[in-house]
Amino acid sequence: MVERVEITEAAATLVARLAAQHGPLLFHQSGGCCDGSAPMCYPAGEFRVGPQDVLLGSVAGCPFYIGAAQFEYWQHTQLILDVVPGRGAGFSVEAPEGVRFLTRSRLFTDAEMVVLAAARPPERGG
Repeated sequence: MVERVEITEAAATLVARLAAQHGPLLFHQSGGCCDGSAPMCYPAGEFRVGPQDVLLGSVAGCPFYIGAAQFEYWQHTQLILDVVPGRGAGFSVEAPEGVRFLTRSRLFTDAEMVVLAAARPPERGG
């Protein structure tokens, strides 16, 4: 199975700590508003997922969504959720920790694209 989204060990450790504090979480890949195109982490239920949001998969037990328009541009890449020192957006739950989530990416191989093309399209939110 080809995963559209992955997570680094450092990010998974932070997600576990944040989930212990805030309960279930979800991620949404921002489309460029307040903090560029940063992945945003919210307590589940505090971000309204709509029909324009595409579910890329799950990282560390948390659903990871991206807007449909942004997915059109990034559908040929695997997103890799990482964490780096620094202050991100105040809306994302990691902001008080002195770190921020960051999306890295890599192009899918031709073989992976064949597998993805044969699979069902990702689900939509809402």
